[in-house]
Amino acid sequence: MPFVPHTAEDLREMLAEIGAPDLEALFDEIPPSLRCAPSERAAQGLSEQAMLRWMAGRAAQDGSPLCFAGAGSYDHHIPAAVWDIAARGEFLTSYTPYQAEASQGTLQVLFEFQSMMSELTAMDVSNASVYDGASGLAEAICMAVRANGRAAQPATVLVAETVHPHYRQTADNLVANLGIRLETLPMREGRVDPASLPEDRPVAALVVQQPNFFGLLEPADLLADWAGRQGALTVALVNPVPLAVLKPPGQWGERGADIACGDGQPLGAPMSSGGPSFGFLCTRKALVRQLPGRLVGRTEDLAGQVGYTLTLQAREQHIRRGKARSNICTNQGLLATVATIHMALLGAEGLAKTALASRRNALRLAERLTRIPGVTQRFDAPFFHECVLDLPLPAEAVLNALLEEGIHGGVALQPYFPDMQNALLVCATEKRTGDDIEQYGRALEKTLA
Repeated sequence: MPFVPHTAEDLREMLAEIGAPDLEALFDEIPPSLRCAPSERAAQGLSEQAMLRWMAGRAAQDGSPLCFAGAGSYDHHIPAAVWDIAARGEFLTSYTPYQAEASQGTLQVLFEFQSMMSELTAMDVSNASVYDGASGLAEAICMAVRANGRAAQPATVLVAETVHPHYRQTADNLVANLGIRLETLPMREGRVDPASLPEDRPVAALVVQQPNFFGLLEPADLLADWAGRQGALTVALVNPVPLAVLKPPGQWGERGADIACGDGQPLGAPMSSGGPSFGFLCTRKALVRQLPGRLVGRTEDLAGQVGYTLTLQAREQHIRRGKARSNICTNQGLLATVATIHMALLGAEGLAKTALASRRNALRLAERLTRIPGVTQRFDAPFFHECVLDLPLPAEAVLNALLEEGIHGGVALQPYFPDMQNALLVCATEKRTGDDIEQYGRALEKTLA
């Protein structure tokens, strides 16, 4: 998108139009005591050429290691067309589409996003994204408590220990003062322990991640059915790529999950050193009025022409926090647009091929690394495209050594689970080739030796 600065003549014409003598006069209502004096320590500005050269040098220091890390952010292939289309001015700079008559393109894209996410999760309704997967989980928990009329106060929500630690921490921070108590449901061998499920206790909701933080597949049908018997809602935290081949949350158990949420980063958003990303939130039709955030509807005008508009969303959602279902006032609209383009380009078949290729590469990676003496797979349960390995040395030290070999070897689990000092979470996506996996194997052999 080109940057066209205002000329001196442009400024004179605009100031004359509004009757101001100069730019400084536009800020005369700010008291002098609140104004910042010119900085005496700021360095002299650089030319564009010098700045680009300096930034390129800084970026080169990061290198470009082969990435075998996952844990919520994944190195998937992004077709070049995705960001070429998303970088068009009408997408890149669009704002909240309050004025439907001026925002039909933006609204249609968001409607398509909602339709795709609803189909992917087998849920009735999707909103037009939230900030990220972690805050999306917090929104889902609040929504479940509001929707469950049987919820006691303070409401208890069971959260599996196998849910991503960052998500659990974020959710706890956001709901701690809302009369909601998060209770950890312990794991056994990397998955929810069915024996720990309480009976005849007032529980508002159960949160399950599929695949879970360790990449393992949870017994989703069993857990959803248990929640139904207890009068609790099931909140499914899911990765959108595996959903192309796994049973979607809307079909878990006899009646399906009630709410599905997650992070959309695998759908066209680069890892970008951790962000930005965007979240999604889907639900059953019966709970649609509890759904926070934007919701775009499709209709027809009096002439029979198709039109799109924000719907089922009071203005209080944005400007009267006390009466709102959430304090969401904007979202990651650009990244939701990116995800829509990404899914449209891949289609259902392409997304399934991506998921299956990632699964195959993860199996090859686990097989190659466990051939190394002292390296074992920690859990026996089926996994998707990431798994946990036990090393003969502390994982943090091994990862630092692997970086010297040009390998981003995974995520050390000891900071989150103190008894897993030597445990390493490794991941493979469709981008990892056989040569990449062999390079990792040789580098790990060298490191451990």
